[in-house]
Amino acid sequence: MPGQPFVQVDAFTRESFGGNPAAVFLLPAARDEGWMQRVAREMNQADTAFLVPRDDEFDLRWFTPTVEVELCGHATLASAHMLWESGILPSDAPARFRTRSGVLTASRRDDRIWLDLPAAPLREEPAPAELAEALGMVPLATWRTPFDILAELPDARAVGALRPDLSRVAAIPTRGVIVTAPADAEGADFVSRFFAPGIGIPEDPVTGSAHCALGPFWGERLGRTSLTARQLSPRGGTLWIRLEGNRVQLGGYAVTVLRGELI
Repeated sequence: MPGQPFVQVDAFTRESFGGNPAAVFLLPAARDEGWMQRVAREMNQADTAFLVPRDDEFDLRWFTPTVEVELCGHATLASAHMLWESGILPSDAPARFRTRSGVLTASRRDDRIWLDLPAAPLREEPAPAELAEALGMVPLATWRTPFDILAELPDARAVGALRPDLSRVAAIPTRGVIVTAPADAEGADFVSRFFAPGIGIPEDPVTGSAHCALGPFWGERLGRTSLTARQLSPRGGTLWIRLEGNRVQLGGYAVTVLRGELI
């Protein structure tokens, strides 16, 4: 009996073993949620993407090892990369995905893959008391996005040196915690990290969906609509951002590192 092929793609990086890995499955037909969740747990990546062809589009769902999520940027970029690299889509054709966050598109421009994602609204609010304890420091200010808490730290060094108590982070009622600060080196405008142990991701290597909030956040402060971001996880990754009204164009590279078959 033939197995189910899959690929593993490193997203938001030019080189293998950097950026954020995602397993991508192109299914002949929809499968039940329980099966997809078990597969995602087996893949044990931050996110596993499941695609099902639908006319000239694809249904797309994302699962962490423990839950289905509303939006995942890096696994969407990985999915588009797989469709073009395998020849399922012509290299000059956009990839259109029907998701729980609406229709998302990916296209190739300027030798990068560009995702068209919804901007995430922000509202400033006091930090939960447990956040400072979880981070081991008091943020300068905090905001809420539809998914996460965004905490501004004093500088890039504080972001890179942060060692949060992940058990305390998991207890905060939010998908995850984004920490950010201005960049301190050429080649980036701001830096960030993302922690989501409550949904099975202790630290996400590069988080596309977080930049749906980070892009507008830093765009307003810097007076810019074009930005470059660096995520300071151990694997690290670079993202290019263009702000267009209530949409965020997110650019990056991708590399296929593994092809396999689920028996």
